[in-house]
Amino acid sequence: MNVQPVVDGGAYPTAAVTGEDVVVSAEVFREGHDAVNANVVLTDPEGTEHVVPMRCVNVGLMLWQATIRADRTGMWTFRVEGWSDPYATWEHDATVKIEAGVDVEVMLEEGARVLERALAEGDRSAAATTLLTRAVERLRDTSRSVEERLTAGTAADVEHELVANPLREYVSPSPDHHLLVERERALYGAWYEFFPRSEGCHFDEATGRWVSGTLRTAAERLPAVADMGFDVIYLTPVHPIGQVNRKGPNNTLDAGPEDPGSPYAIGSADGGHDAIEPSLGTFEDFDAFVARAEELGLEVALDLALQCAPDHPWVSEHPEWFTTRNDGTIAYAENPPKKYQDIYPLNFDNDPAGIYAEIRRVVQVWIDHGVKIFRVDNPHTKPVQFWQWLIADVAKDHPEVIWLAEAFTKPPMMATLAKVGFQQSYTYFAWRNEKEELLEYMEELSGPAAAYMRPSFWPTTHDILTPFMQFGGPTGWKLRAALAATLVPTYGIYAGYELLESVPRPGVEEQIDNEKYQFKNREWERYAPGGDREGQLWMADWLRMLNTIRREHVALHELRTFRSHPVEDPATICFSKRRVVGGREDTIIVVANLDPHTTRETWVHLEMEALGMHPGETFLATDLVTGATWEWGQDAYVRLGVDGEPVHILHVLRDDAR
Repeated sequence: MNVQPVVDGGAYPTAAVTGEDVVVSAEVFREGHDAVNANVVLTDPEGTEHVVPMRCVNVGLMLWQATIRADRTGMWTFRVEGWSDPYATWEHDATVKIEAGVDVEVMLEEGARVLERALAEGDRSAAATTLLTRAVERLRDTSRSVEERLTAGTAADVEHELVANPLREYVSPSPDHHLLVERERALYGAWYEFFPRSEGCHFDEATGRWVSGTLRTAAERLPAVADMGFDVIYLTPVHPIGQVNRKGPNNTLDAGPEDPGSPYAIGSADGGHDAIEPSLGTFEDFDAFVARAEELGLEVALDLALQCAPDHPWVSEHPEWFTTRNDGTIAYAENPPKKYQDIYPLNFDNDPAGIYAEIRRVVQVWIDHGVKIFRVDNPHTKPVQFWQWLIADVAKDHPEVIWLAEAFTKPPMMATLAKVGFQQSYTYFAWRNEKEELLEYMEELSGPAAAYMRPSFWPTTHDILTPFMQFGGPTGWKLRAALAATLVPTYGIYAGYELLESVPRPGVEEQIDNEKYQFKNREWERYAPGGDREGQLWMADWLRMLNTIRREHVALHELRTFRSHPVEDPATICFSKRRVVGGREDTIIVVANLDPHTTRETWVHLEMEALGMHPGETFLATDLVTGATWEWGQDAYVRLGVDGEPVHILHVLRDDAR
C-alpha cells in the first residue's frame, strides 16, 4: 500500500533522469506473525525486468524502501511486490524456540523442508544448489549439536542466497507505475541568459545612434560564458520586433524612431515567430551561433513567447486567434498594474486546431536549427491541454527537447504544468530569503514535488530584482548565487550579475534602464586582458568557482538527496547532499549566513546518519570556497559573513577514506 513516488495516483508519470537515484517506498504487511518481504520490479523500455530488493526502514510502520536507478532514457515502469517469506519466518521462529528449548527437532526439520522448497522452486546456480543441499543435510544430522545444526540453516551465505533469490509465497504486486526517464540536462545544468542585441552593441558617436549587436557578435561572448562553466546559453526572443505601440526606455509609451522595442513584442512586416529580427542577422548567422555554442559545450535555449505585436502576420491572417473587445479593438496584454500595449495575447478558444498546428510548426523550425531547450514565457496563461499535447508531440521525434516553464503563478498551476510535461520550472526562490521559508520550500521541492517538478533557481532575471538583491551588496550577491547553485541541480544567472547590476527602476522590482526596452553595452572588453578594468570582474570568478564545484561533485547533480541540519543561529542555514555512484561516495555540506550585512558565529549540529556516518565519527571538511581544511564531527563551530565569505561549501572525506 501507499507506493511512492506516484503522481496523482498514476495519472502522470514520475520524473527521473538517467543515473538519478529514486527512492521507492511502500507499506508492506500481512495478517498474523509471519515475516514479509518486498522488492521493486523496474521494467526498462524494452520490457526487461530488473528486481531490486527492498528493506524495512521502519518496523513499526512497516515502511519498506529501495533505491532504483535507470541507465537510459525512455518510459520505464516500476511496481512493488510484497510477499510472505517462509525462510525469514522459520529463521526467526527457530532461533527463538530452540534457544528456549521448545520444539527443537520440529523446528530443525521445518528448516530443512523450507530449504528443500527453495531448491525445488528457485532457479539456482550450481554453487547455490550445493550450499543449500549441504545446509539441509546438516539440519538433519543428529550427530551434530543443535547449535551446529541451526547455524547450518541460518549461516550468512545461506541468508545471502535466500535474499538474492528468495522463496516467496502469496506475492501481491502493486499496479505498474510509469517512470519517465530523460537526459541529465532535464535535471542538472547551469544557465546563462543574455539579450543577443546587447552583446556587441555600441553607441556610434558619429551618427548619434545605437548600433545593435548581432548573432555574430553575440557568438563572440560565448567563450567567456563557457569559461565561467555554464552549460546552457539562454537567448531572449530573436524574432522581428513590432513597430506598432513599440515601447520606449523603461516601458514608456513614447518610443523614438531609434528605440529597438521589446523583443517580447514579436512580429512585424519582417515576419513572426518563425523569423529572425533583421538587425540580428539571418538563419545562417543563427546556425553559426548554435555551432559555436556546441563547440564550447553549451546548449542553446530559446525563449518561446506565444504573444504577438499588433503588426504580427498572425493578426491580419488569423484575427480569430485574438480576443476582440466590445469596441472592436483587439485586447492587449495586461498584468495589473503592468500594461503591455505592444503585445496581443493569443486566444486558443476559437481555433485551437489551427493554433496548435501553427505553433507546432514554429517549434519545429527552431528544433531544425539546433535548439534543444525552450524557456516558455508565461505558460500559465495558455491552456494546460495545449502544453500537454505540444510537449508530447515534440517528444515523439525529439525526446531530447527540454521545456522550462517561466510560471510565477499559483502553486497548483505550477505543479500541473510540471505534471503535464514541463521538465523544469522557475520558482519562488528569488523571494525566499529567510531561513525557515527556504528550508520549508526545499523540503517541498526535494520531497513529494520531486516526483514531477524540477526547480530552477535564479537570483535575478531580466524581470526580477528583489529588495534583497537591491540592498544586499556584494556579500548578498555571492550568497544568493551560492545558494541557487547548491540547493538545486539547475540554476540560472542573468547577464550583468558579474557587475552587480542592482539599481532598480523606482517603485518596481526590476532594473532601471531595463534591457527589454533598450540596448545595454556592458563593455566586457574593458575587463579583458589589456583592458582598463582587467582583474575587476571578481563576481565572474565567483560564478566560475561555483560551476567548477558543481561539475566536480555529483552530489550537487541531484535534488531528492537534500537534507537540512540544525544550526543554533536563526540566520544561518546548513544542508547536505550525498550520492554514491559506482561505490564512490560524494558528500557536500553547505553552511551559509543568510544575513548579508553581518558576520555571525554559531554552532552547527550535523545529522550524522544523513551523511552516512555514526554519531561520534569525525571527518575532514575541505572548504571548496577558500581551500581551508578542518576536522569536523557532529558539532562544528562556524564564522561566516562580510569580513570573510558568506558560505562554506564543504567536501566531506571520512576517516576510513583518508
